[in-house]
Amino acid sequence: HGGVNIWEGLSTRCSLRRVRTIYAFTAVSNNTRKRSEEPPSIPHKHTNRLAKQKSPYLLQHAHNPVDWYPWGQDAFDKAKNEDKPIFLSVGYSTCHWCHVMERESFEDEEIGKLLSDNFVCIKVDREERPDVDKVYMNFVQATSGGGGWPMSVWLTPDLKPFIGGTYFPPRDQGRRPGLMTVLTRIIEQVKQFLFVNFLTTLKKGTAIAANPGEAPPLATDVANRCFQQLANSYEEEYGGFRDAPKFPTPVNLMFLMSYWCVNHSTSEGVEALQMALHTLRMMALGGIHDHVAQGFHRYSTDSSWHVPHFEKMLYDQAQLAVAYITASQISGEQLFADVAKDILLYVSRDLSDKSGGFYSAEDADSVPALGETEQREGAFCIWTASEIRELLPDVVEGATGVTTQADIFMHHYGVKDQGNVAPEQDPHGELQGQNVLIVRYSVELTAARFGIGVEKVSELMASARAKMAEVRKGRPRPHLDTKMVASWNGLMLSAYARVGAVLGDKAFLERAVQAGSFLKEYLWDAERQTILRSCYHGDKMEVSPPISGFLDDYAFIICGLLDLYEATLQTEWLQWAEELQLRQDMMFWDDQGGGYFCSDPSDSTVLLQLKEDQDGAEPSANSVSASNLLRLSHYTGRQEWHQRSQQLLAAFSDRLTRIPIALPEMVRALMAQHYMLKQIVICGQKDAPDTAGLLAAVNSLFLPHKVLMLVDGETDSFLCQRLPVLSSMSQHGGVAAAYVCQYFTCSLPVTDPQELRKILLDGSMGTQTE
Repeated sequence: HGGVNIWEGLSTRCSLRRVRTIYAFTAVSNNTRKRSEEPPSIPHKHTNRLAKQKSPYLLQHAHNPVDWYPWGQDAFDKAKNEDKPIFLSVGYSTCHWCHVMERESFEDEEIGKLLSDNFVCIKVDREERPDVDKVYMNFVQATSGGGGWPMSVWLTPDLKPFIGGTYFPPRDQGRRPGLMTVLTRIIEQVKQFLFVNFLTTLKKGTAIAANPGEAPPLATDVANRCFQQLANSYEEEYGGFRDAPKFPTPVNLMFLMSYWCVNHSTSEGVEALQMALHTLRMMALGGIHDHVAQGFHRYSTDSSWHVPHFEKMLYDQAQLAVAYITASQISGEQLFADVAKDILLYVSRDLSDKSGGFYSAEDADSVPALGETEQREGAFCIWTASEIRELLPDVVEGATGVTTQADIFMHHYGVKDQGNVAPEQDPHGELQGQNVLIVRYSVELTAARFGIGVEKVSELMASARAKMAEVRKGRPRPHLDTKMVASWNGLMLSAYARVGAVLGDKAFLERAVQAGSFLKEYLWDAERQTILRSCYHGDKMEVSPPISGFLDDYAFIICGLLDLYEATLQTEWLQWAEELQLRQDMMFWDDQGGGYFCSDPSDSTVLLQLKEDQDGAEPSANSVSASNLLRLSHYTGRQEWHQRSQQLLAAFSDRLTRIPIALPEMVRALMAQHYMLKQIVICGQKDAPDTAGLLAAVNSLFLPHKVLMLVDGETDSFLCQRLPVLSSMSQHGGVAAAYVCQYFTCSLPVTDPQELRKILLDGSMGTQTE
């Protein structure tokens, strides 16, 4: 009900809106407007402590008649001193059902008084405090079989959970108890509830550790099983996994493309590639892809990628940009490169701060027109047929009959006079008579239908989309969450670096460098040697009080820095990556069981020390760390990092062996361990044309098991200091040369980009030298 219990599991975003009928939410009120930001001149009837917070989500609750506390010692002390249970409410600013519960329950005077008089009420932004969210989400899932946001959990004064759920209506609805009923029962029977302690069971159920001397499982067996599990859940007609709701799951797609790389001569490898490319194509054509203003919505409520949940998340854009540019490297199809560019165009335009950071999300809900107050999902993105006809009235010369640009556009994008959203996809009638654009025909078929050329159709569609984008600018925009989260900025850094490198796009590479500089300036506390979790749009870019970063902040930033080094070959990013990895090891590594804890083990307010064991909407930080450690061992010569990567993988052996589909990103790291990384060393001057030619050859290929490095003749450089063997490599005959090294041997120097491509593609390294 409050979420979905599928592989997206813990990482699933807000409670599924358009599929809520599956979870018995049909009786929920259709009044879904969330509080608009009111002018400062209008006095608020209520103001609580959240008004002093920076989080957009907490600020949305700052004027509830609830005595809210932020997560912290003040709240904990009050609960202990007054011997009151805690009501913990967790969500995030662009979560639809969080808005619903806020309006229905937390703005209700009677409920507000009941909560404030009998509980210590704590509100948490899950994007600020993922450590708190993970602990109590584990409890909710273990005790109810489902999860999602908003999450509602009742705790003892010492923070132990005893009852939990997700969304509660304000009052009883059929068999579903309302929040008033739940609160009353807890107040009446609180002493009985407090004797229940689930922590021991939860600790056993979430423990992940390697046995002494245990090795990681065999990579080929794990990879084959992961492929088979994905193939069994694959939906052949439209791609993706399972029928509906359908999530993008970039971690699955990246695994499938990596699996193809080492199995391209087998039928399984070919099938894996087909699954990935078909899914990416269908998503690009579907309504989950914003055809007017670029970017991707959160997920599709149907199996054909047509009607989305319209929320747009930064981490989706980042991972999908990488997946699409990878598909373009493999297939050479321009469509995939174009989509990757479009995603970054959207992020640059709508999710970028002047500081260089990236905002978190755009809401799904907005008011349909200025002056209206009731928000509707998708209002910013949908179209009526009459709007399109009015906007695109010009007759197209040469087309059959009297055909307007609107006629061609509506045919191509499936626009219907009565709207193109099925009633079952719109239980609240918010999309009635509206159209979600979805490409129904190829450009060639549309051209044939109207008797005009393919180029003409492409021009007409581009012109139409540009006009529609201008109309969109005049519509009230959805809420923008301007929180800049370290981990998600790390993912986005990888996207700009990798897309920029493949396309040779200097603007994207400059934006990547800007993002790296932002992370170091605003989210790195050099004095405390600590990453900060987030900062907020504003002159000072401050968080008060600052929240120290979690494992995923370190892991995703390190990965982004390694990608940024390979894209720019500026060693300052490599040096910072090494520094951050040392800090991550010190803060989060489990010396007993191997692997990394998600949060600082010394934080006594976090009752469970968890190791995330699922690659879902975001990859697990342990999965990313397994790859980071391997890559860094090759850049720095630190063999202990190679060994640590193996220990990490061994800690997750059981999960990898039984259900590798839960950890496809970690399976990729396991494969990289097995096949060993190629070291591609380019000897030449960074900005010279001959060096650029060799780099372009490398970047044109998807090479999941490689590290790229530049040697420019400076023997005191960072890389030569760490890897003395590089000092013996040089240009060949005064021309930039490439060396491909693997299994402790290197190829003879290669100066021709095409020859280098051939070596990298077929693995033939010619005469071996030490």
